[in-house]
Amino acid sequence: MKLCWIDIRNVGSAKEAVLQEAIHARVDGILAADPADLEHLPPTVKKVLFPQGQPLPEDFGSADVVVVDPAKHGDPAELSVLHPTVEFGRFVEIVDAATLEDACRSGRTDKWSLLLFRDPTKIPLEIVIAAAAGANGSLITVAKDVEEAEIIFGVLELGSDGVLMAPSRVGDATALKQTAETGVPDLELVELEVTATAHVGMGERACVDTATYFRKDEGILVGSHSKGMILCVSETHPLPYMPTRPFRVNAGAIHSYTLAKDQRTSYLSELKSGSKVTAVDIHGKTRLVTVGRVKIESRPLLSVDAVGPDGRTANLILQDDWHVRVLGPGGSVLNSTELKPGDKVLGYLPVEDRHVGYPINEFCLEK
Repeated sequence: MKLCWIDIRNVGSAKEAVLQEAIHARVDGILAADPADLEHLPPTVKKVLFPQGQPLPEDFGSADVVVVDPAKHGDPAELSVLHPTVEFGRFVEIVDAATLEDACRSGRTDKWSLLLFRDPTKIPLEIVIAAAAGANGSLITVAKDVEEAEIIFGVLELGSDGVLMAPSRVGDATALKQTAETGVPDLELVELEVTATAHVGMGERACVDTATYFRKDEGILVGSHSKGMILCVSETHPLPYMPTRPFRVNAGAIHSYTLAKDQRTSYLSELKSGSKVTAVDIHGKTRLVTVGRVKIESRPLLSVDAVGPDGRTANLILQDDWHVRVLGPGGSVLNSTELKPGDKVLGYLPVEDRHVGYPINEFCLEK
């Protein structure tokens, strides 16, 4: 889980409202310049003191972490000896090669490294993350807003361990916390038994082209109903008449649901460049991937009905062609036009109904 720290040093009259929101959103740390601002914070939040440009106070109060500028306050390691009950971190402003090396050294040796990159490029952060790989300390990078925080969390795939952001309004702390929780929960897939297939005529189907490579045992879940989906495999496996396209899933008819972000469903017809969908492997492991393009074209369609061990059902309508495939037990790749009653496919049978994509406990009949 990525760390979210909120900087309240310059929020002005909104300080109390920002504090209450940050605590409610369960941010990981509150950073202040005055120990008094940390005094009454609950134990659920890390209290971080950073008197930037000021001398260190004689009393750190209830601070858990004290971030220091070594040029003004002294070395964190030496301060730790003098104050063994407090954790110390190092502030580094990266503006050139020398300060970049300081940041790399801090990442390798200090418990906490608070990093401010003056230039908009993320290459220096990549270098620090790589230099600090395997170290026990944590890198906290300053972000100017939530959008930059999302980028920082993804740099070099590993991302910074955390982000410090000064909120400009109430709501920013919650948005930052949501950005840090970009993962999607793993799913419990089940074996579904095919009960019927039928040629259903022409319609529009969607190919979902993503900005990432799928693995051979990975695809996206697609279904006509929100309570039953089948795992459609990507075009990762070789085909006799065309090159592999391991970024693509020939997913299904445009009315179909797939899982997007925040555990919501999206219609295939709604997806566009920049949308997020949930990639799922045969073990139920998930990750969010970015849609690069959706191709919607008229094609003959095939309907596949299947039933789960508990009697719940799923339906998938997809392109009626041999090269369009789904995944079966053990990662077996099944050509959709060869499916027949009794065959097993992998699927997902959520229990919630859906309203505008959100799971909700209400009556809803789909057929």
